[in-house]
Amino acid sequence: MSASLTLDKITKVSGEVKLIGSKSLTNRALLLAALSEGTTKLTNILRSDDSEVMIAALKRLGVQIQEDESDNTSLSVTGLGGLFSNENEEVIELFLGNAGTAMRPLCAALALSDGCYKLTGEPRMYERPIGVLVDALRALGAHIEYLGNEGYPPLLIKGLCQVLREHKSGVGAFVSSMSFGAAAAVGSPKIFPYKAKFAAELSGSSDFISRLDLPCEVAKLEVAGNTSSQFISALLMIGSLIGRKLVLEVKGELISKPYVNLTCELLKRFGVLVKNNDYQSFEVCPQHLQSPGSYLVEGDASGATYFLAAAAIAGEVKVTGFGSDSIQGDALFVDVLKDMGAIVEKGADYIKVSSSGKLRGVDIDMNDMPDAAMTLVPMAMFTSSPIIIRNIESWRVKETDRIAAMANEMRKLGCDVYEGRDFIKIDANVPNVQKVKEAGTLIDFDTYNDHRMAMCMSLIALDRTVVINDPDCCKKTFPDYFERLASVSIRD
Repeated sequence: MSASLTLDKITKVSGEVKLIGSKSLTNRALLLAALSEGTTKLTNILRSDDSEVMIAALKRLGVQIQEDESDNTSLSVTGLGGLFSNENEEVIELFLGNAGTAMRPLCAALALSDGCYKLTGEPRMYERPIGVLVDALRALGAHIEYLGNEGYPPLLIKGLCQVLREHKSGVGAFVSSMSFGAAAAVGSPKIFPYKAKFAAELSGSSDFISRLDLPCEVAKLEVAGNTSSQFISALLMIGSLIGRKLVLEVKGELISKPYVNLTCELLKRFGVLVKNNDYQSFEVCPQHLQSPGSYLVEGDASGATYFLAAAAIAGEVKVTGFGSDSIQGDALFVDVLKDMGAIVEKGADYIKVSSSGKLRGVDIDMNDMPDAAMTLVPMAMFTSSPIIIRNIESWRVKETDRIAAMANEMRKLGCDVYEGRDFIKIDANVPNVQKVKEAGTLIDFDTYNDHRMAMCMSLIALDRTVVINDPDCCKKTFPDYFERLASVSIRD
């Protein structure tokens, strides 16, 4: 880990950036490919800390993954055609770093699977809530134990198949005691490959057997939507595997709706249709996850925001790998830049932003784009009026408490900063900002082991020379970010 990186003042940015693959799409595609029938070739995948822990976990779970020796952004995944299986007494331990896009979906898939699993991670992961998801999975019959604080990882998971095996002697009573019954776990052989085994082992219970194929049964779950959309996405990704119709009823406002849309779109590519009832509920019927054969991962729209914001401040940048046809919600960030005064051009596979020479602040609800919203914070240094970002309480439970972290770092610049439970306001049009600049002190920005903090604060280099502490934290999602930034940076 490098201690710090000095960024000399950037006069303007100019050039083209080919985006790396989307983290959100990469980890979703890896898991769906692992659970589907057939082999899937994934191209333009992200190779970063978050995706590497997912790849390592899937290999540990017995999934065959063939790397492309000539292109490390391509690999082939041979699907299991169903859920994971670990019939040994050994507990399989999976280290998932601080990757929410690995922890939440894998937790859901393993909760239905056969065997026992332990999910661990970095210390910050143990501060990121998962109780909403665990409660839903327990309702389906999985046994999940918190190994630390209630509602947070690490977790010990006994999959539903394992639970059924351990209760085979008294399965009739067990079935009646479950919220949704064993039919939730035992669908058609294609969906649930252990059905034949369990039907034989548990044939002593006529009650159990009579309930195996009740297509009219519906599993209804209430899931809070105001903490993380990843809980909804995780349940949707395994919804077709529970053997009957799954209905997710969303309690409260669902945040980050575009990320749920992304999940639904990707499921569609793998043959599973999700009915979205205006984000109030979602329905998934038993369907086969089927490999699409190949899947090209879009360029990372969240990663694009830093280059596009830099161009809006000073210069012109074209990013390729995603565009007007993107399925990522963060692609709409360019519309915010346009509202602020930037010049925007969109194509099917590119977006170009140019500076107009003047940017105005915004007062905006960014609930649908919480990751992209972070990029607006340093832009306040270059706007004629304050920037106010609302409805971002989810920042509090990300890689760090991002509201608090952003407030701390922007105050180093002399900004007036106001933070609340779910908002932040930054005003750089105050005398103290000029005083700090005239003092000529080299400012060190702390990054809190948060990749987005590092990338966001790099934009201040368009105003002055700055120091970024722990730039290596970008390896989580964008390992060569600073090299890409340098490639379009022009300095006097």
